[in-house]
Amino acid sequence: MFAIIDIETCGGKFDFKRGRIIEISILIHDGLSVVDEFTSLINPECYISTYFTNISGITNAMVDEAPKFYKVAKQILEVTKDKIFVAHNVGFDYGFVKEEFASLGYAYKRDTLCTVRLTRKLIPGLRSYSLGNLCDYLGIENEARHRARGDAMATVKLFDVLMQIKSDHPQYKTKGVDELMVRRIDKIKKYILDKLPEACGVYYFLDQDQQIIYIGKSTNMYNRAMSHFNSKEQKGRKMLHELYNVDFVKTGNELIALLHENDEIKKFKPKFNRLRKADAFTHCIDWGKNEEGIICYKIVTYEESENALLSFTSYSSARNCLENMIDEYTLCIKYCGLADDDAVCFNHQIKKCNGICAQQEEIKIYNKRASEITKKHIYQQANFAIITAGRTVDERAMVLILNNKYVGSGYFDEYTQLNTIEDFEEVITKCEYYPDNDDIVRAWLKTNNPKIIELNKALKEQQNNK
Repeated sequence: MFAIIDIETCGGKFDFKRGRIIEISILIHDGLSVVDEFTSLINPECYISTYFTNISGITNAMVDEAPKFYKVAKQILEVTKDKIFVAHNVGFDYGFVKEEFASLGYAYKRDTLCTVRLTRKLIPGLRSYSLGNLCDYLGIENEARHRARGDAMATVKLFDVLMQIKSDHPQYKTKGVDELMVRRIDKIKKYILDKLPEACGVYYFLDQDQQIIYIGKSTNMYNRAMSHFNSKEQKGRKMLHELYNVDFVKTGNELIALLHENDEIKKFKPKFNRLRKADAFTHCIDWGKNEEGIICYKIVTYEESENALLSFTSYSSARNCLENMIDEYTLCIKYCGLADDDAVCFNHQIKKCNGICAQQEEIKIYNKRASEITKKHIYQQANFAIITAGRTVDERAMVLILNNKYVGSGYFDEYTQLNTIEDFEEVITKCEYYPDNDDIVRAWLKTNNPKIIELNKALKEQQNNK
């Protein structure tokens, strides 16, 4: 947190001993906006000369009834505690505040950040770095120049500009901004460090109302959570600002973490996850056989999908993929949902379809070609269980696939008997069907070699017994 401060004095430049503070304004900035404020005239207990009145407009009459510094000292201490002291030419403001506290027998000490120095670094080559000149150069309005709150608010606006420049150009390093992240992490360590384990799972960021604002997964939840706050992205800073508590679920392995995260994001729709537009699937290519036994493909909305082959973030991307499949495998557009059901397709008329729609191609021959697509994108077998590491040494995890669909996951120990389909289904917690869950499983299987239990035999035996 930052305490952006401006003072008005009745003493000259760095004349800390003879000069006194006659007005102070403190604006508390969390890295995004002003969240608190303290502003007050101060009775300096000495005469304000005409010279200083002409600069600030503050007269002796104005401060006669104002509190003396010792009356507001405690409030200044509290409002600036654990904050970085920010001012334009910080040596001047900080020096006077330190001297006022020293006169009371208290050693005032805060980390400081000078916006003059920061501006020189981020906006080099200006003729002057006075606050007035910078306001004119950057178009910052200051209707109360040389009054503490007017200059403090102008410094806030300048600070925001500098933070944006720094965000756009991460090569710039500034002590004060980097320390902000460290200090804020220190304040939430009891949530992040004490609650999140260095284990595989799904973690939840909660706001002050215990609403989920972000869901993430990792093989090391602690390290991943901390990485959010080392990020210079605006999203990370906003999330940090709203973070109040954390929660987590251990999964024991990456696959279940991936699946659980996907399910939970769709269920809770956290505000900071929804920013990931690229992950918002809207359409799928579904597949199956019609009453005639012909393999068919069609584009449906994500919510309508019942047997997804692939998932997409837009209708146009789904259509583009389907049209490429039609061209590559000489499919009939009628049985791909792109032509009327009652008509011979246009592609047959231009000899790009072999005539399944006109009963001029055998279903077996057409299906052999069409099935090459499904072989690429569906599971190698329709019914199986993936066995992976559990949450403890004695535990195993299971991901269950039935009829080419992910149906759920669960945990069991070495003494659990798994003989029938019912046995496998009792182990898992079934979840709502999301087409991209199967994309997750298939992608994970490409890079991992887990234990697989085939269930086709068990299903046949079960059907025979019925």
